[in-house]
Amino acid sequence: MIGNQVVRTFIVSTGTWATPTVTGQYRIYVKYVYADMSGPGYYLPDVPYVMYFYQGYGIHGTYWHNNFGTPMSHGCVNLSIDDAGWMFEFAVVGTVVNVHY
Repeated sequence: MIGNQVVRTFIVSTGTWATPTVTGQYRIYVKYVYADMSGPGYYLPDVPYVMYFYQGYGIHGTYWHNNFGTPMSHGCVNLSIDDAGWMFEFAVVGTVVNVHY
């Protein structure tokens, strides 16, 4: 949003019941064009357009599924690569991220 104006909307995938996405208000604290992501049971090289907003939680492009609108992640907010690219160009470090669902 810019002021009270919605700029763009996206269909995303958030965390599953076992690995939920945090809720609340945060700020993007670092951005990477590509980053490797890993955790218990997974390793994802070269994840595009990563924007971390709280600890290991981030918004990023997703190449390993196309099930947006369904909880699929380990806690991150998954977007299509095109949508994540747009968001990466729009958002700067310090941009407020409100997570609710």
